[in-house]
Amino acid sequence: MPRKPKRPCSYPGCPRLTEGRYCEEHKKLADRQYDRYSRDKAARRMYASGEWKKIRTRFLELHPLCERCRQEGRLTKATEVHHILPLRHGGTHDEKNLMALCKPCHSRISVETGDRFATPIVKEPGRPQP
Repeated sequence: MPRKPKRPCSYPGCPRLTEGRYCEEHKKLADRQYDRYSRDKAARRMYASGEWKKIRTRFLELHPLCERCRQEGRLTKATEVHHILPLRHGGTHDEKNLMALCKPCHSRISVETGDRFATPIVKEPGRPQP
């Protein structure tokens, strides 16, 4: 299957080509900046624990494929673990509340619910969604 061409890293002044938004070096920096400045303090504490990293690793080993892609008939490797009911709304790290997703599906859910960006996307009935 053909792949998309690589594009320049989005970090200002970085000439490296990457398949994602940032090269490996700047992805770590962007993630750290997001955790430090954009993520709320309660979520930062919940995700920074070594316990979450163990749960996440184990869950991805047990559920290696993206659940959303499988529903659409595609087989895609899961790289993210999503909380169905967010921790800040009373969700837990229980397996029934977790979902294995690929990066694009997880990003799509985060934008739709407003978790990653300020305003959620409101779906209007009868209008096609972009």
